[in-house]
Amino acid sequence: MSETTSTNEENKLPLNGRRAIPPNYSNDEENEVPEMEAFGLIPRGFNPRDYLRVADIYMFKEPQEINKKEHHTDKYYNPKLIVRRGQAFQIQIDFNRPYQPQSDQFWLEFLMGRYPQQNKGTYIPVPVGGALKPGQWGAKIIHRENNSVRLSIMSSATCIIGKFRLYVAVLTPYGILRTRRNSATDTYILFNPWCQLDAVYLDDEKEREEYVLNDVGIVFHGNVEDVKSRSWSYGQFEENVLDACLFLMDKAELELSGRGNPIKICRVASAVINSRDDDGVIAGSWNNSYDYGVAPSAWTGSVDILLEYYSSKQPVRYGQCWVFAGVFNTFLRCLGIPARLITNYSSAHDNNANLRMDFFLDDEGKVDTRLTKDSVWNYHCWNEAWMTRPDLPVGFGGWQVVDGTPQETSDGMYRCGPASVQAIKHGHVCFQFDAPFVYAEVNSDIFYTRMEKNGTQVVENIDTTRIGQLIVTKEVGGDGMMDITEEYKFREGSDEERLALETAVMYGVKKQSIQDTTYQPQTDVDMDFQAQKAVLGNDFKVTITFRNKSRNSYTATTYFSGNIVFYTGVPKSEFKKHSFSAKLEPSSLHVKSGIIEYMRDLLEQASFHFFVTARINETGKILAVQKAVMLDIPTLRIKVAQGSGKETSVIVEFTNPLKQTLENVTLRLEGPGMLRTIKKQFGRIPMNSTLTWEVKFTPMRAGLRKLIASLNSDALRHVYGELNVQIQKP
Repeated sequence: MSETTSTNEENKLPLNGRRAIPPNYSNDEENEVPEMEAFGLIPRGFNPRDYLRVADIYMFKEPQEINKKEHHTDKYYNPKLIVRRGQAFQIQIDFNRPYQPQSDQFWLEFLMGRYPQQNKGTYIPVPVGGALKPGQWGAKIIHRENNSVRLSIMSSATCIIGKFRLYVAVLTPYGILRTRRNSATDTYILFNPWCQLDAVYLDDEKEREEYVLNDVGIVFHGNVEDVKSRSWSYGQFEENVLDACLFLMDKAELELSGRGNPIKICRVASAVINSRDDDGVIAGSWNNSYDYGVAPSAWTGSVDILLEYYSSKQPVRYGQCWVFAGVFNTFLRCLGIPARLITNYSSAHDNNANLRMDFFLDDEGKVDTRLTKDSVWNYHCWNEAWMTRPDLPVGFGGWQVVDGTPQETSDGMYRCGPASVQAIKHGHVCFQFDAPFVYAEVNSDIFYTRMEKNGTQVVENIDTTRIGQLIVTKEVGGDGMMDITEEYKFREGSDEERLALETAVMYGVKKQSIQDTTYQPQTDVDMDFQAQKAVLGNDFKVTITFRNKSRNSYTATTYFSGNIVFYTGVPKSEFKKHSFSAKLEPSSLHVKSGIIEYMRDLLEQASFHFFVTARINETGKILAVQKAVMLDIPTLRIKVAQGSGKETSVIVEFTNPLKQTLENVTLRLEGPGMLRTIKKQFGRIPMNSTLTWEVKFTPMRAGLRKLIASLNSDALRHVYGELNVQIQKP
């Protein structure tokens, strides 16, 4: 007796006091569905073979067939049916005899997860009836021939997205007969930017082709004076990527019933893209040491990262902001949410969200790294996802900021967004989620503050224009840059800008007004700092110019500091410091220039940060200016050696520009639709010598494709190359 009790105990669901059904957040788990569901006792002579029985189901799931073509899912490298919600698709059912509408009754059932329930949208019975209603579940017969019927099935425009199991159910007098579990009929349902009733509807075909169907993008990096770009392979259609993206929602423990809502999906995904607090996809590292992992600069795309995470279930090492943003973009486009990757130049990482970046100066006018906690990133990448916001007042739908890079916690987890770009522009930062943080990233002011011995703070200088100077994304249909700064902020100094700021302050963004601080700037002297274009391996020239607009003579005690910095604005080491005194004659210019020689231990982004402070001795006022300088890094050369159809051969070349040997060199090459990533290790490349690597492959798809390569070594990173290749149909 006790044995049976214990087995029953084990089979019982793990219940708690609040719910009768355990949480349902695995798309992969299944329940047993009975093939015969009896209404009561079944009479002895009952034979299911006497009734209408399903012999076969044909899903029209090949890329060239009607469903994938009409639903824009023909690029997915996946053998199963993939359709978009709110749009009709077709299947054919073969019965054991002709279907007789008067006496036979059958319907379809779509199930997801282990505990399907109709009120949760995880059990969907679809009756076969008359006309289909737009955006609502339904099925109708559009063709009958011999034993076959062809159905047109409409899914709901709000239905949950993911992988459904399909059953056909037939009614008999004694019970329901169902088809056997058959994974070949599994159906993926995705978001539909082509459907007006879908929350992610986008009305421009060119934009849909770019933001949903383009599997390659551009990451803009460098700094505001020296914008650099590189390609990134999103690869949202590659084999197993769709399953990996659905797994991310399981990992984030998003209830299946919430998966029709793009707001919820973006919010949980922004947490699971990074590994902080939930063992998510990518482990970040910003300290220039990447042991037991891949340097962030070496990745050429998202596919390797997502597939490694899907198989190992362990965070993939390592990422920085553009890697988080690249993978997030793949996730969004793969599920059908229009998405783009954004770069904000001079991005404020404001630790206390007071719209004020505090740089503390010591007595000499040097930045005090002990006290300075805020940092200005040369650039920061995040994503925008397109959707309606029924949870906000009218007018705040459209592009939403989502950010997977772990910077600050939100509701206890490292995540950010979705925050309405429109709300950020107008200062309506009261609307969820995380709008004050994003507002600060693009709108903060830089305060140069000197600490007096008695602890009082004296504001010496305020820079109101540097942060969020330029916000860009890739243009639609091309590789150029599109400036979208005006979508985030009004023109600097305009009345609208002041009004947006006052609105943000009213809604609780902390901002100390300049009136609260004792601040009288020196207005009659300007200081400017310029750097010559700098190429890796060569010295370069910098110039400091003073313009004295007054009739007074001044002397300026000037401190000049050059630091090697991470792209996050955090200094690693000071490699140049120089103090000098300049005599500023009335109404004249004073120019001082020097040559910068730098040491070997450059960081991977080859980025310098120069900081100049000058004290006007006669007035005690301080002028301050800072500037980032990026070195030009040589590119990899890629050329086609032969063929552009069946067997293709390409050559990747690189010449070492440094006055040293490059050690531990790794090359990566990938091209979505052409070849999966291949890697090759090279021991070393002596100075001035050239490395050549030939790769042969057979492209998977025809059309214009892009090859992307990266080179990584101990002393040199961020070396990229790319090539557009027209692949002929075999």
